Formats: sequence, structure tokens, C-alpha cells
Amino acid sequence: MSDEASAQQLTEVAPAAPAPLEIPGENPQEQQQQPVEQQAVEQQQQQQPVESLLDADSIKLRELQQQLAQQEQDVSEQASDVDARSIYVGNVDYESSPEELQRHFQSVGVINRVTILLNKFTGQPKGFAYIEFAEPAAVTESLLLNDSVFRGRNLKVAPKRTNVPGYGRGRGRGRGRGRGGFRARGRGRFNPY
Repeated sequence: MSDEASAQQLTEVAPAAPAPLEIPGENPQEQQQQPVEQQAVEQQQQQQPVESLLDADSIKLRELQQQLAQQEQDVSEQASDVDARSIYVGNVDYESSPEELQRHFQSVGVINRVTILLNKFTGQPKGFAYIEFAEPAAVTESLLLNDSVFRGRNLKVAPKRTNVPGYGRGRGRGRGRGRGGFRARGRGRFNPY
């Protein structure tokens, strides 16, 4: 009986482990899903202000780009307007001053600006000038002064052209025409050109 008594004592001493308490929503799988869902919600909440800031920044950027494009268009319109009121004067004496050119073209109309271009390295005049008039009609009248004598030289007067980037550059073939290759035409005379 001692074996039976000891077995009873063991059962009495070591009661059976209580069953785990199940609290609703405390399932381990649910515990793993809940933090993931909470993290996702927190990330969305954090991203909303960031997205709103990004949206605000992108809207500001678009507005700035539109303003810049408008300013560039205004500047190009102003430049073309100024070019329509300006003339090119070539073969200008190197010692002449803007005031002398203004007196020479004063009979044509009101002059806004006289620009004698200079060499940027030496500071010497290049021999031509641009004259901007107040009205475009003065350009056609100033063309009558083509070949007029100014300080002993015949002036070349033409309407100012608007500079177009890349105009007149050709296709970029490089220097010269190239002289290589086999050409077996004609009698085979030597032609240095």
C-alpha cells in the first residue's frame, strides 16, 4: 500500500496544472496580427502629413515652374519687341562715340539706346553698333541712311535680326571639306584646292 499511498500523495501534492485562461482577443495569432495592423495604421497616419507636405511642395513647385515659364515668355516677347525696334550699324569708326551715332540717326526718330560692341578681352570697339528706337516705324526710315558717310566711312544699316540658337551652324561636319579618299575623275591633274 505504500506504493498506493505515495501515488495518492503525489497526486494530492502535485495538483494538475490549471488550464490556461483564455481571454478573448489574446490568441497568440491575433496578438501577432494586431501589432502588424497597428503598425500599418500608424504608418498611414505618419504618411498622411508627409504626403500632404509633398503634395503642397509639388503644388508650389508647379506654380513656380509656371511662373518661370511665363517670365521666360515675357522676356522673349520683350526681346523680339526690342529687336523689331532696333537696327544694326556696320563699318562704324573705332573712335566714334554713342553720342555721335545718336546725333547722326536723330533725324530718323527718338532713340532709346545706342550700343557699340567692344572686344571683351581688349576693350577695343568691334566696328559695329546697335541702335534701339522708340517706335518700330523708325527702323524702316533708318534704312534710308544705308551707305551714308559717318566720320569718313560708309555705314551699313540693316534691321537687327533676332538671334536663333543653333542657326547657321550646319550639320557639324567638322573642319573644312576633307581631302582624303580616292578620286579618279578627269585626267588626273594635280589640283591643290
